[in-house]
Formats: sequence, C-alpha cells, structure tokens
Amino acid sequence: MSYGLKTAIYSLHRPSSRSEAEQALKRISFNEFLVFLVNIKKMKEERGNEKNHHPLIETAAAKRVMECLPFKLTRGQEKAYGDILRDVSSDRTMMRLLQGDVGSGKTIIAFLAMINTADNGCQAALMAPTEVLATQHAEKLREILNKAGLDYRVVLLTGSLSTKERKEARELISSGEAKLIIGTHALIQEGVEFKDLALAVTDEQHRFGVRQREKLSGKDADSAHVLVMSATPIPRTLAIILYGDLDITIMDERPAARKPIKNCVVDPGYRNTAYSFIKKEVDAGHQAYVICPMVEESEASDYENVTDYSEKLREIYGDRVRVGMLNGRMKSKEKNEIMERFAAGDIDVLVSTTVVEVGVDVPNATVMLIENAERFGLASLHQIRGRVGRSEAQGYCIFIDTSGDEKENKRLKILNDSNDGFKIADEDLKLRGPGDMFGIRQSGDMSFKVADIYRDADMLKKAADYAGRINDEVYTGLQGYMKYEDRVIL
Repeated sequence: MSYGLKTAIYSLHRPSSRSEAEQALKRISFNEFLVFLVNIKKMKEERGNEKNHHPLIETAAAKRVMECLPFKLTRGQEKAYGDILRDVSSDRTMMRLLQGDVGSGKTIIAFLAMINTADNGCQAALMAPTEVLATQHAEKLREILNKAGLDYRVVLLTGSLSTKERKEARELISSGEAKLIIGTHALIQEGVEFKDLALAVTDEQHRFGVRQREKLSGKDADSAHVLVMSATPIPRTLAIILYGDLDITIMDERPAARKPIKNCVVDPGYRNTAYSFIKKEVDAGHQAYVICPMVEESEASDYENVTDYSEKLREIYGDRVRVGMLNGRMKSKEKNEIMERFAAGDIDVLVSTTVVEVGVDVPNATVMLIENAERFGLASLHQIRGRVGRSEAQGYCIFIDTSGDEKENKRLKILNDSNDGFKIADEDLKLRGPGDMFGIRQSGDMSFKVADIYRDADMLKKAADYAGRINDEVYTGLQGYMKYEDRVIL
C-alpha cells in the first residue's frame, strides 16, 4: 500500500477531514492484521507437517458414551467427530477448529474426543476461559462417565484451589493417574507437567491468544493434538483467514428437540410486561436471566446495573420469586456457588453481567431479558441469548433498546429476525461501515487494539493476500520491522 504507516498515524491524530481519518484507520488496521497473519503463517509452516506422536484409534469407550446419551448426535456432530477421529489417526498432528453456533453441541464432541484419548491410554486436557465454565465442564464430564460406567478420573485445576488441592491435582496430572483434565489458564502455568498429553482442547477460542493454546499443546514433549472450539459467529470467509493455521469444521445444526428462540426488541415501556412474563415462567417451574451492562451505579452512565436491578426485582416480586445476583468482580468461589444454586433451581431469576455469556448451561432457564441491548455487540448478544432455549422447553429473549436510535434498532432487528449466528455475522458485516470510526463496537474475537474484523473486513482480506506473498527469505527482516511498527501504533 502506498499510504505509509507514519503518515497514517499522524493523520489519525490530526486529520484534516473525516475521510482522511477513515483512511488512516484502515491503514493502521491493515498493519495490525498483517502482523497477526504473518505469525499465523509461520506457525502453520512450523507445525503443518509435524509428525503425529500420538496416533489414536477409535475405541469402544466413546461409542459406549454415545449409547448412553439421552439424545442422538446431529449429522453435524457426527461429521465433526469423524473429522477428529480421522485427524488423530493420521500421520500428522491434528490442528482443528470446531466452529459451531450457540447450542449446536460442541462440548459433547470435545468430551467424546477426550474420552477416546483416555481409552487409548493417553491424557486429554480442556482449557476453559472461566472457573464457572471449567467447573461445570468437569461436573458434566463426570456425570457422563458415570452413566456409561467408565471410571476415568476427572481432575479440575483452577486458580481458586487451595495450595493443598492444587498440589494434589498437579501430582495426579504428572503421574498420569488423571487421564482427563479440565481447567482454566492454571493449566498452562509453570509447575503443571503432564505425563502423556495427547489432546489439548481450548473452549471459546476467542478468549485465548494463539500462543496460549500453543503453550497448552506444547506441555507434552511431543506436541499434542489441538482442538479449539468457538461459538463466535464469524463469517466463513473471515474465519478461513483468521484461523489460517487450523483445519475448520463448521457445525450449523441445533439438536432437533430444541425449539428456535422467540425474540422481541422493545423499548423501556415494555419492562413491566416483561417482569410479568418472567413471573409467569417462574410459576410454570422455569428460570430466567436478566443481563445488565454495569456492576453498580456510575455517575458517568445511565445504563442499568446489576446491584440496583437485583434490589428492584426483589421489591417487585417479594418472596414469590428468588432473585440472585452475579458479576465478574465477585471471587471465583462465590461465583461458582451462585451458579451452582441457579443450576440446582434454588434461584429463580439471576441478574448478571455478561459473565454468563460463555458456555454456562442451565437447561431449565427459558427467559433472557437484556437491558440496554444497544450497549452490546451483536456477537455478544447472540452468545448471551444462547443461555436459554437449551432444552425442549420454549426459550424467549427480550432485548430492551434504550437508545431511541433508529440505526441501533435496525441493528437489533437482525437478532429479532434470526437465531442463526452465521447469518447474523454476515448481516452485521454489511451494517458496519467506515462511519463506525474508532471501533466502538469492537468484536473482541481477536486481541486487536485498533482493527475490527467486521468493520475492516476489506483490510483483513488485503492483509491476507499480502501475507501470502511473503516468502521465508524476507520473513525475519519483515517480522522485526512489523514488531517495531506494532509498538508505534499502540
């Protein structure tokens, strides 16, 4: 590109016009994408032909689990599991992304792959982004193994464990007694040694950096197979670029028993009707979530907050409805206890921040009320909505738009009209234009400081083309140059 980076930085800080600022933003985004993609290219070259040090065959254990499941795998799930089995039995190490829409059933596929690995005599580890999710995964996996009559030990390793508990978990992992390990970032800390790690799974890949999943798979002397999962709705054309070092399996089906979520976008005047509807669902034996963007009241914001909202609902419902509160500032132990109470049905309505966005599974929850919906990105809203409608019962999502902005209402209408995450991503891509100047609605899918994969999709594609033309001879020099430029734009 003829438009230099130094010129772009200057123009972004002192633009003579809006169009100049937009051009500068695109140029800087191009540079940031290029840094990322060249690193991905190099990583793929380094691992692309890596010999399979852990050849795994399909065993009876996973089949036994499938027979005990209360549902039949969808065609998409069967294909995903088939792709994994083919990879782990091939002559090279697996590097696969399992991209499935919210509620498509990715977790059970990961569990089957892990159980198959354990039945081959090796270890499998799953890294989740939050302790709540890691704990839930561990409990679910134990339940599945118990129903199938399998006695593989599941070890949970998180940061909130006591020193004694952490030591015991690490000893079980290093000795190889623990074949199935689930944890958070604690899995990649120093002092955690695996005896024979053959499969490394990362859940909700967008919450981890590329190097973090590499660090987990590299915990074994001979690199483990890598399976990364993401429910983030990224258009396929962009996913192929962003996950260029991985083979991709897309799961776009929902289990047949689950009904499409019924959605509505309303203004604040609908709140009392929504509260009455939630009460009706609770009376029917179901539960509900209420999502607020803030933890507590802020002078700088008129957005709803979890603390005050919880008290308001307690006043409205009295003793008839049990209201709980959850936010990211709470200690892990407290968060886990609240989610356990909600999952057990001891809380009827859980008022929370987006801490429940990732993976939390409470099938009895049927209503999701999202306050200040205009405050969130579409991908995040779609993820949050995915916490309901996880059983045969009808799920409902109410988006309260307090913006009074026609443009925001148009954006939220996409969610109102569709439950298809990939379609939503494509529509969002069309809506985002250069007018969204400084990426206020950052996607959060990758750790870019300026670039946005939706708004700057054209730059992402150009950067991918440019990265593809960089050969090994110039890589070292270009890498150093780009790192210097990356520091400048931050």
